[in-house]
Amino acid sequence: MPTVDAHTRHDLTDAQWNLLKPLLPAPSRCGRPRRYGLRDLINGIKHRIRTGVPWRDVPDCYGPWWRVYALFRTWQLSGIWSRIEAELQSWADGQGHLGWDISVDSTTARAHIHAAGARRDSSERLDGEPDNHALGRSRGGFSTKIHLACDQHLQAVSFTVTAGQAGDAPQLTEVLDRIQVARPGPGRPRSRPNRVLADKAYSSQANRSYLRCRNITTTIPVKKDQAANRKAKGSAGGRPPTFDSEAYKGRNVVERCFNALKHNRAVATRYDKLAVRFQAVVQIANIDRWLKRLS
Repeated sequence: MPTVDAHTRHDLTDAQWNLLKPLLPAPSRCGRPRRYGLRDLINGIKHRIRTGVPWRDVPDCYGPWWRVYALFRTWQLSGIWSRIEAELQSWADGQGHLGWDISVDSTTARAHIHAAGARRDSSERLDGEPDNHALGRSRGGFSTKIHLACDQHLQAVSFTVTAGQAGDAPQLTEVLDRIQVARPGPGRPRSRPNRVLADKAYSSQANRSYLRCRNITTTIPVKKDQAANRKAKGSAGGRPPTFDSEAYKGRNVVERCFNALKHNRAVATRYDKLAVRFQAVVQIANIDRWLKRLS
């Protein structure tokens, strides 16, 4: 039987490469031709994210480690990873492979010791880099939180990262506002889900008002103290929010999506000093899952 190299068993298949290639930027006509192909360098990036090895330890079969890292960094700075992810989502929506019942939750990525020590002026030098680099201390230790919106097919539709001690409820609006799925032809991108499912951590008056104003069906259970406060107010407390317990059973897709993403060790453990680099890591993991689903 043919053997599979341990380094290359998660590389792009021909079908995945054929789907990805048209979305890549056109090659520059200036400079020297690449000794290593773009496909090899992208596979090197995927290998690093899958295994969590330092960039210097990326196998030589993908090319010099510094070229692999340079491509990852350059495309992050120019927004190419974000554009590829957005175009795959748009294509999936056009083919009916993106669902609009959205589950929202968060997960913690423990920060490795190598994630500490970013330059203090990084937030001034890089667009989108928070002052705290999305690193903080929580019960899980030194960590980063990934707040994510997932469709019923276990595909991430949007996400944001915060420090590990950040609360879940305030991030609901941020995650939903990041949903922007372009449609074929003219018109604005779709940004409004049909339904939002979340656990009790997201049960707040502000979140429910936001979802009501956007005419989004809400499936979030009420906390016991909130129910008790409403009951104590009598008729002034108003009617309790509706809750569809049968629809709520579908919320588990976001937990399963986190489980799939964390098969990539550089997502499960944060090794990157900068939040914008870690966001690119999560984006590439999302791109990989879209390619596997759509190819």
